[in-house]
Amino acid sequence: DPVSTPHFLDELDRLSVRATFFVLGERVTRYPELARHIARRGHELAVHGWTHSRPWLPAPGRDLRETARAADVLYGTTGCRPRWYRPPYGILTSGRWTAARRAGLRPVLWTAWGRDWTPGATPATVRTTVLADLRGGGTVLLHDSDHVSSPGSWRAALAALPALIGTCRDRGWTVGPLAEHGLDRRP
Repeated sequence: DPVSTPHFLDELDRLSVRATFFVLGERVTRYPELARHIARRGHELAVHGWTHSRPWLPAPGRDLRETARAADVLYGTTGCRPRWYRPPYGILTSGRWTAARRAGLRPVLWTAWGRDWTPGATPATVRTTVLADLRGGGTVLLHDSDHVSSPGSWRAALAALPALIGTCRDRGWTVGPLAEHGLDRRP
């Protein structure tokens, strides 16, 4: 999101952290320079789908086309081949799993989330919610946009970053993108 993502990039730079950004293909086509900018700043980009479609209406053919299209657009835009796929809503149907694998992507989910997309989210609630489930080796889900969330909700995630990263470092954990955490490069 050209409104909110640059704030996250600046804060992550300030904190000396690189992250994995799961992006929607349609947003990459709409804002290709932003996708390139994220990559140039050392962050990893991964596939979140073409749109944030609802998985409770399964469409395996559509999933195959859209996942492959998103991976191709991301690679064509940034020159970096994506490794990972995180399904919208965290619902990994068999059709989405197959689509990810056929596109050469490894499906991943999260172990802790901030519920930062909700209308009542604050930096404190995001931090408390993440830390309730976070253990070493975990993956945190936060959103750098309110594209499919409550308006302005990204601000809670952004403001929670310093305390979250500080707590992780205090516990001796390394914070960074998925590719740096010992996961296989390819499925």
